[in-house]
Amino acid sequence: MTRHVLSFDKAAPPDSRLFRQALGRFSTGVTVITTRAPGGSRIGVTANSFSAVSLDPPLILWSVRNEAPSLRAFLDAGVFAVNILTQEQADLSHHFATPRADKFAGIACADGHGGCPVLKGALALFECDLDRSIPAGDHVILLGRVVRASFDDAASPLLFSSGRYAVAARLPNIDASSDLAAMWEGLG
Repeated sequence: MTRHVLSFDKAAPPDSRLFRQALGRFSTGVTVITTRAPGGSRIGVTANSFSAVSLDPPLILWSVRNEAPSLRAFLDAGVFAVNILTQEQADLSHHFATPRADKFAGIACADGHGGCPVLKGALALFECDLDRSIPAGDHVILLGRVVRASFDDAASPLLFSSGRYAVAARLPNIDASSDLAAMWEGLG
């Protein structure tokens, strides 16, 4: 096992590939973020940069690269939907991560808040108004105020870890529900 150490010296910044590998050690869920552009076109991108921000008011965030062709549409639309994928939807993750003329051709979806496409069978869905955008380095953070949320408690999430898709496996005899409650109450 090799331990890589990166130093963030402005004179000699670290290799961005190694930095990305270090970030990849934090396993995340996989989402498809969607919107309806002001001209009516449907936009969808795969993202794992999703996070909860606040319970009151209900806020979430995700980030998108400054150079992403979809950034302007997300900013102008003022609404977006976060579709959290199940482990059976890895193909949708790949589909929306791949450039194509119409990412929604042949994809089962319906119109949600503000006309945002919502994917059928998603594990959870957060429909949001854009609260604000925050420039942050080579990305823009999009903060969303949740107007509607739904979830399925029977499906399992699709995970992304170290550059690969993964599935969650529960650890036997360990209950983290009190830990989760403590984190949300700000005690953790």
